[in-house]
Amino acid sequence: MKFTIYGNPVSKGRPRFSRRGNFAYTDEKTVSYENLVKLSFLEQIEDKKKYLTEDKKELKAVITAYYSIPKSTSNKKRELMIAKKIRPTKKPDLDNISKIILDSLNGLAYKDDSQIVSLEINKYYGEQPRVEVELKGQEYVK
Repeated sequence: MKFTIYGNPVSKGRPRFSRRGNFAYTDEKTVSYENLVKLSFLEQIEDKKKYLTEDKKELKAVITAYYSIPKSTSNKKRELMIAKKIRPTKKPDLDNISKIILDSLNGLAYKDDSQIVSLEINKYYGEQPRVEVELKGQEYVK
């Protein structure tokens, strides 16, 4: 199962705490991106019910984040970026990218993100910023 989230990769924000009362809330940027992840999944995946049927199915997640190439980049450097020879070292961090995506898919692509037993994450430059997500069943988990 593969799908793409178009736009710049976003990291999971830390929970915010209210000054009035004792409760935590999620910031607007995080909520907005989580909704984009869910919408992207629902629009692009054909058989949605198939993925929630197995309670304890082991899954491997492959997440590839593509960052936009800065406009000031020279043509030579741009070619190296597209060829994946120069990779981004800027934020957001890989762990925060995976956190927001895997949390967003809870109850949608799988029962719980604890089913993810293998995780592969990469950052590259690309012509169009996006995040590609692939979930594989236990037959692919090594």
